Amino acid sequence: MFRPIKESDRELYLKYVDIFYHTDAVNSPVPKENYTATFNELMRSDDYLKCYIFEWEGKPCGFSLLSKTFSQEAGGFSVTIEEIYIDEEYRGRGLATEFFEFLKRESSAMRLRIEVEDYNEGAKRLYERMGFELLPYLQMVIDKQRK
Repeated sequence: MFRPIKESDRELYLKYVDIFYHTDAVNSPVPKENYTATFNELMRSDDYLKCYIFEWEGKPCGFSLLSKTFSQEAGGFSVTIEEIYIDEEYRGRGLATEFFEFLKRESSAMRLRIEVEDYNEGAKRLYERMGFELLPYLQMVIDKQRK
């Protein structure tokens, strides 16, 4: 149902990322050059990023982008599910649930993290069913691309 991304998926990946960044799952779009930089890093190595293409009956239907860090709190690697997108006609078929189960089962990460917008009640319910817990603190960033 999902497989690691490969070089031949470039156009598919760029299409899915563009769709994702124009949904209500995110606050605002990111520059398209970021899509290409991310794809190039995915092809360079899996040191920091990993991407899976979702398929249903052999047809691409979504993707998930993961990033990896080390967490002293967690006692090992932490994987953040940066993005997850499934085409509308394939939602409700258990793809996301199966993907999260795969990550919990197969990943060596000590912690899985995911971000969700406050207003995205459906996603929050799904993530809670999968065992994710709401963190009791805010995160802060300095973003060099934003002024």
